[in-house]
Amino acid sequence: MVAPSESRSVAVYCAASFGEQKAFRQAAVSLAHALVAANRPLVYGGGNSGTMGIISDAVANLEGGKVTGVIPYAILAACGEKEKAKGQVRPISIAEALSEGMETIVVNSMHERKIEMTERVGAFVGLPGGFGTFEEILEAVTWNQLNIHNKPVIVLNVLSYYNPLRDLIKNGIREGFIRPESEKLIVFVEGPADPYEHEDYDWGTAALKAIDAWEHDNVSTLPFYWTKGIDSSGIGEGASNWNGKAEINGETIPGPHGLYGLKLTDGWFGRGVLYALLTLGVFAGNMPLDWM
Repeated sequence: MVAPSESRSVAVYCAASFGEQKAFRQAAVSLAHALVAANRPLVYGGGNSGTMGIISDAVANLEGGKVTGVIPYAILAACGEKEKAKGQVRPISIAEALSEGMETIVVNSMHERKIEMTERVGAFVGLPGGFGTFEEILEAVTWNQLNIHNKPVIVLNVLSYYNPLRDLIKNGIREGFIRPESEKLIVFVEGPADPYEHEDYDWGTAALKAIDAWEHDNVSTLPFYWTKGIDSSGIGEGASNWNGKAEINGETIPGPHGLYGLKLTDGWFGRGVLYALLTLGVFAGNMPLDWM
């Protein structure tokens, strides 16, 4: 079995939307405070919309808080992930699309975003979210199962939001598609029995306790040995020098090349470089992007 990671950083998967319940937003704040108190850097999907913005801003504004945002060029070029759930899109600037006080890493694709996040962290925490959050959580679980990495995947079941996911896993076990022992690959943090207490519950401390309690030696994985027992979540996934292009009003404009792993700080120089790169091919926020 792959050895557990020694990284103290935590990848948090969450939404570009706020959700309908205050408890969802409060859970993000609680997690931010717990991460900083435990000296655990936050790694997340970049941007400042929805609960992504809540947790990144909260960590960045706390003394000692460390934040790394990883965002694909296409999303950054379109000025971030807007509030999707309500179907409302408003023009925003690139500065608005990023959270303040954090390191930004620009990558070529959604896949590279997940690779970059995964290889930087020792654990994953899922807050309530949509399709992207579901997919990220389940991929991290799958990689545990395939013995690619050995990292706890914690899901905060705020207001029973993830009950359907837990039921889906149990149904997979009943129907023979998931091994019973694989249920341990994902840990659900339930919170108080009374849902009215979820808004004030300390979800962050509960999440970190679940990370510390991860039974990495007792989790059954499939007998695949990708790199002789070494965490291989980021091996073989180097720069692809994405040769993409953007289309604006029917006109094709080449995009920048080789942005994989570009690191930008929040200082004037970092943002100046970012603006210079984006003006090579992007001039507006809400635009279609051609990935071919």
